[in-house]
Amino acid sequence: MEGVFYIDNGLGFAVILAIILLGTKLCGLLFRKIGLPQVLGYIIAGIIIGPAIFGELCGYSLIGITKPDSDATYKCLFLLSGVDKEGEAFLLGTDGLAIFSKIGVLLLMFSTGLETNLKELKKTGLAATLIACTGVAVPMALGVLICLPFGDIGLGTKHIYQSIFVGAILTATSVAITVSVLKELGKISTKLGTTIVSAAIIDDVIGIVVLSIVTGIAKSGASEATGGFEGFKATIYGTIIMIIAFFIVAIALGFGLSKLFRWLEKKFPHTRRIPVFSLAMCFIYAWAAEEIFGVADITGAFLAGIILSTAHNASEYTDKKVEVNTYTMFAPVFFANIGISNISFLGMNGMVVLFAFLAVIMGLIGKIFGCGAVAKAFKYNWRESAIAGVGMMARGEVALIVTATAMDSALGDHALPPEFMIMTVLLILVSSILTPIFLKLLYKDKKPPQGGEAVLSEGEPVQADDEIGANAAEAETPASATLPAESHAEN
Repeated sequence: MEGVFYIDNGLGFAVILAIILLGTKLCGLLFRKIGLPQVLGYIIAGIIIGPAIFGELCGYSLIGITKPDSDATYKCLFLLSGVDKEGEAFLLGTDGLAIFSKIGVLLLMFSTGLETNLKELKKTGLAATLIACTGVAVPMALGVLICLPFGDIGLGTKHIYQSIFVGAILTATSVAITVSVLKELGKISTKLGTTIVSAAIIDDVIGIVVLSIVTGIAKSGASEATGGFEGFKATIYGTIIMIIAFFIVAIALGFGLSKLFRWLEKKFPHTRRIPVFSLAMCFIYAWAAEEIFGVADITGAFLAGIILSTAHNASEYTDKKVEVNTYTMFAPVFFANIGISNISFLGMNGMVVLFAFLAVIMGLIGKIFGCGAVAKAFKYNWRESAIAGVGMMARGEVALIVTATAMDSALGDHALPPEFMIMTVLLILVSSILTPIFLKLLYKDKKPPQGGEAVLSEGEPVQADDEIGANAAEAETPASATLPAESHAEN
């Protein structure tokens, strides 16, 4: 592998960031124009500027990256990912792109937690909770089942962890598209609309917990027993105990931290120290979750956001500040890195593509029938039950985050192979296209109330649980809106 420029310093990495930010912005705007989530545009940008197409298939790439399991050779303009001038790779995950991506995924999950309203979740009651539970259980079961005949491509009973990871990927829900359609139709504030939004949030909470349990057990199976505390964590029963201990400790500390942030908000309202302390809490929770308790780091960041969301004023102020940096730089880098580092067409074969399409179908069916059946049990009519199922079937960035976690090299032989990232990309693409079409068809006999349309303006971010296009819908607007208020803020 040859590169014109070898990225071995901060200034060189700044050029890489410039290319990624320009590419993701242009592709994101293009995808938004054609009615698709910007997150897909970000991934496509990563595929275009990375080695997946032009490098591995054509021999030339804008950005080059060394993959230990790839025999691809090509020439590139910028050679990065811990590669020196002799083409030798450093330890994977220590390069600048991987570090920025890690910060991006933690901030995404932290922001998702900040936007979780526990009081609203309580109001929706049993219906939203059971819809969410079914929306996790049915797609996950179908995902595992569809893996059983595909043992030849690294799934099936011989690779049960990988099969379970596929099921976990299918559980994630993104309600941003559903929210925008329901707003347009004037149905967002109805009982059904509120139930769908709440169920999607609960769905993600359950999905993240399930992912933490599976990754924890998978890591215990991949680790060699060393004795002492690490050896204890490497056992299955030790893993389960540590997962339970993490949630107990994190929630117990959360009560005190919530009171602390409420006091800070009263004592120092709208000062920069609040988001700074919040970010510190996010990163400490993520580190402790992964390194001490063996739980996925994204779970720690997500839980930190939920805890801080109980301090309403502080969480709203923090979310405004965090999302500017997140959606301006770190999140685009994370999603572009999926296309740059995790998508390869060389290892793709017909069976992988066939499985990807079957998994997408199972993922859509699982949400529609699973969530719809529970809605029908709560005496919604057939049309409303179908709306509940369709409203829960859209996927977004949480599915990508779960996929990236399942492909973590720390899982060893239990990690999901990179070629299965195409499954998640297809799932997001298909669900993003079909969800608004089906919702509008189901509502076609009903006219929206006068003055009830809520079509979002171009610079107005959609408030939803996990759609990058929602919060990234031009982070410039919230940034400019808050600048005057910051003139007196302390640092």
